[in-house]
Amino acid sequence: MNQQEIMTLIEKARHAWVNQDADAITQMFTADGEIILPGKKWQGRTKIREEITNFVQQYTNVKIDIKRILIDHNQAAVEWHYEDTEKATGHRNKAHDVIVIDFQDGYISRWREYFDTQTPANPSEN
Repeated sequence: MNQQEIMTLIEKARHAWVNQDADAITQMFTADGEIILPGKKWQGRTKIREEITNFVQQYTNVKIDIKRILIDHNQAAVEWHYEDTEKATGHRNKAHDVIVIDFQDGYISRWREYFDTQTPANPSEN
């Protein structure tokens, strides 16, 4: 994949997460693709779709602001600020998030997230 194709796929992923579109997210992955979050690993399209569907049932109002993207061959690191709201409690979750993504034949083969929920987004939040 070239740099523009990777940028386009990352933007499609951001859009799908914001719209909570489990099918769109799932279709971006290779058949055996994986999403790794702290303490969790979802492998294969069936598992990814199942877990994202669970997420959609529990959270709403997703907002993602991409801060930067670094690309090297068929991999990228994406830094973004992420927010969602828990449907059950109304609590607004916020995190600084870095995702390391591997690409294969136009699809995502690996999506590994590292997030920080403690550091304030704005200096006034200290």
